[in-house]
Amino acid sequence: MTTAHVYVAPGFEEVEMITIVDVLRRAGVETTMVALTSSRAVTGAHDITIQADIAFDAADGVIADAIILPGGGPGTAALQQKAELTPRLLAHLNAGKLVAALCAAPTVLARAGILSGRNATCFPGCEEVLREGGAHVTAANVVNDGQVTTSRGAGTAGLFALDLARQLVGEDAARAVGRAMLYV
Repeated sequence: MTTAHVYVAPGFEEVEMITIVDVLRRAGVETTMVALTSSRAVTGAHDITIQADIAFDAADGVIADAIILPGGGPGTAALQQKAELTPRLLAHLNAGKLVAALCAAPTVLARAGILSGRNATCFPGCEEVLREGGAHVTAANVVNDGQVTTSRGAGTAGLFALDLARQLVGEDAARAVGRAMLYV
């Protein structure tokens, strides 16, 4: 079965995280919410607390078909501070798997060196960090460059999630979910 890990950091953007998980699960992707901490209870930027499926350490050494980072200012800062996250991102990339980030979270990819020489997008105001990381920044809603997908923010979360579904399980499955959810 196709798998995806969505990392949930304290201060995550709720709309982004829930949209990604919901769309991917509807598409048949085994999607696991991974808490950035040892506690599975994680509170988002707007005081919504979710129960992640597993804690950070439980995903150690596990390579999913995709590793996805929702954004949100505080959530992105927490992702940035988790030093153990960068090796996981690089391991997925080196294994030929997808690495994706939304909103401010593409800055985590940039600082890890993952966006160097790639096309990418992000939340308005975060572009300079991407450029410093060697990215070619665009204002497109969703950008695919090889194994890396980035998107702009909460308003593009559905498009981003459908694009990830397309990459993971194919055009037909993504289109069916998009139609059922009235995206297409």
